Amino acid sequence: MIGILGAGSLGRLWAASLPAGKVAFIARPGESPGADLVYRFRPFDGPESTIRIPFLRASDEPELLLVTTKAGDTVDAIAGIIDRIPQSAPIMLFQNGLGSQQAVAAQWPDRPILAASTTEGANRPEPDLLVHAGSGDTWVGAMTESARPSVGRAVAFLQGTGLAIHPEPDILQRLWQKLIINAGINPYTAILDCPNGKILAASFYQDTIDSLCRELSVLMAAAGQGKETPDSLRQRIERVARSTAGNTSSMRADVLLGRRTEIDFINGYLTRLGKDLGIKTPVNQMLTERVQQLSSR
Repeated sequence: MIGILGAGSLGRLWAASLPAGKVAFIARPGESPGADLVYRFRPFDGPESTIRIPFLRASDEPELLLVTTKAGDTVDAIAGIIDRIPQSAPIMLFQNGLGSQQAVAAQWPDRPILAASTTEGANRPEPDLLVHAGSGDTWVGAMTESARPSVGRAVAFLQGTGLAIHPEPDILQRLWQKLIINAGINPYTAILDCPNGKILAASFYQDTIDSLCRELSVLMAAAGQGKETPDSLRQRIERVARSTAGNTSSMRADVLLGRRTEIDFINGYLTRLGKDLGIKTPVNQMLTERVQQLSSR
């Protein structure tokens, strides 16, 4: 049995993709599990279907836990259910940005904590409809020493989904690569209130992206994550923005729905890292504050 903590878009995508009867959602403390969670699933390729996922019973012991909560909720969400998870069960984190993964690994260093970086796209245009909007890849790697022997087993658990799953020996590097893309796209879409591709022609983006990429380049090198020129980072950001031109980023969606965003774990993380390393990050700080202002409304 695979348990999923977090019933948002990504959690529902994994639940719909795993074999029936092999997956259950986990209710957080204070939440009543109630009946099965039922929703419509529109796959990337194929007919729409109805998905019915039960909640984990008190007697169930999951062999793998997927955590698909928002980054800011992750530590508290895991703390609330950790006693139900066997010590040997890998805990796989699917959060955006950086910071929450390190916090979980520090909180439970003896647990097999894994992190995943995924390019799968999913959204919920209606409360009971999940759309698999983009087919991608998922990389899985260890965040704690005790997790290293669990990587292959965890990847094998998920290979029955039909989604592309890969072991990753340096998951932090993979998370950094996604962080760079998110930092260069998500806050702009939230501030400009537009799909990914529309940011490229906006003067706000054009006026700030080169300075942002210079900050990202310096931070990457200082954090030991390789050396990339600001121009190559901009090219990579814009390539993704074009390939996902019609998509709404999770950050823009959060702002539109009045939810807390993950800006503190994307540009906010980079701002804090800059302070720790003595590197000035005025564009990251400005983007962080602008999105925080939107959320506070």
